[in-house]
Amino acid sequence: MADVLTVEQRRLNMSNIRGRDTKPEMVIRRGLHARGLRYRLQDRSLPGRPDLVFPKDHAVVLVHGCFWHGHTCPMFRLPGTRPEFWMAKINANRARDTRASEALAMQGWRVLTIWECSLRGTARWPVEDLLDASVAFIRGDTLHLEIAGHWP
Repeated sequence: MADVLTVEQRRLNMSNIRGRDTKPEMVIRRGLHARGLRYRLQDRSLPGRPDLVFPKDHAVVLVHGCFWHGHTCPMFRLPGTRPEFWMAKINANRARDTRASEALAMQGWRVLTIWECSLRGTARWPVEDLLDASVAFIRGDTLHLEIAGHWP
């Protein structure tokens, strides 16, 4: 399938995609802050530069987009244009995510991964329930948790 945009238009679209302060990340940040939790953002000293770091609770939160991190949910669809390139890129992202999570665990950090599909689409969680689950993880002692959409 041919791309419907010119090379310049596609380049502009792709350059506008953010790596931080995304809508899902901002929902989580605002909700957790309103619940009294304080955190650091994008700590470069930690593997994978987690989105939210809770030093007091020794927990980190990663907010992953389903497309960019290759989540196996209905929100992920491989583009028809240059599928080999995209599959290689997404697989490299998955491998990097795995390495970062393992390195964080080796350093004693507890890792919560929140997928975009838990906040968007037909299978999304109610925001209050998602925030409750996040707070329970951060304040608890579970080592690893992934929150994704409720798929039938």
